[in-house]
Amino acid sequence: MSTINTLLREDLRAFAGYQSARSTALAGDVWLNANESAWANAADIGAQLRRYPQPQPPALRDALAQLYAVAPEQVLIGRGSDEAIDLLVRAFCAPGQGRVVIAAPVFGMYAVCAKLHGAQVIDVPLHDSDTGLSADLGAIGDAALAQHATLVFLCSPGNPSGELLPLDAIADLAGRLRGRCMVVVDEAYLDYVDAPSATQLLPMLDNIAVLRTLSKAHALAGARVGCVLGSRVLIEALRRCQAPYPVPQPVAVEALAALAPQVLALTRSRVEVVREARARLQAGLTRLSCVQRVYASAGNFLLVRFVDADAAFTALLSAGVVVRDMRAMPQLQNALRITVGTQDECRRVLAALEPVSEVRV
Repeated sequence: MSTINTLLREDLRAFAGYQSARSTALAGDVWLNANESAWANAADIGAQLRRYPQPQPPALRDALAQLYAVAPEQVLIGRGSDEAIDLLVRAFCAPGQGRVVIAAPVFGMYAVCAKLHGAQVIDVPLHDSDTGLSADLGAIGDAALAQHATLVFLCSPGNPSGELLPLDAIADLAGRLRGRCMVVVDEAYLDYVDAPSATQLLPMLDNIAVLRTLSKAHALAGARVGCVLGSRVLIEALRRCQAPYPVPQPVAVEALAALAPQVLALTRSRVEVVREARARLQAGLTRLSCVQRVYASAGNFLLVRFVDADAAFTALLSAGVVVRDMRAMPQLQNALRITVGTQDECRRVLAALEPVSEVRV
């Protein structure tokens, strides 16, 4: 039995899921199998919305597979990374019984999905040191084994820490947990750093799942397109747990257009702009005396500790600049997260903070 079937909820191993009208490939020119309207809505320009969409649009799946260097059968498209996280929790944690390991402060949806499912959240906190907020993968492995967890969520680059996890360390952790626990690597921000993806580990380790999204670098946050990358057995299991039509037809068309070669080239050039702007913004923030610390980041954001985070947050809001208040998260009582915007937007951040700070000489 594969690792996936060993860890999958026992009651889901033979579960077929819902078989929708688009689940099987059928040919015909009169479609009367899905109880759809015989007429398009008068507001439906192009008459594309009266039919249910493909559950996994083949062209989009192929394009994502090419983008992330995996086989199409290793891709499951969903409504952003949020749906992927929820599917993984539902598939590998029995309701009210499962255990999930996280390393806070981290993206909140891992814990939210676990708690909504009744799973126990085991936190192995990030360690704050001179090198930054760092995950202790050894301690995470210890906790997963001791608590009989079935899911570990890693975020690389970390949100909000900005930490990039070494691929060999992820491989060591997954190897240690193989047959015992799934290791989920959330790479939502990997586009912003020159580093290999954990998908390179998939041929050797079948207990790894990788999350990717078009919301960040590809600028499609409003379209809600993300995917799980993993073994064919994993993708088939998650598909059985997924709602029938996760990708609306207009969204699939827009996402496919965003993955055209000329569009991808522009996206990659803008990523380089963000990386340069990130360095400039970090340098500018570091010179402000109201700033206690700026963490190095491999994402499109900076985590910043302030002497007076309330004064900084208020000053930014007064200047029309909205940043993420992180003070409710563990270890971040004086921190704000600032997305790297355009050159002008970054200037506005620094200008807004100057009245509450003296620039260091």
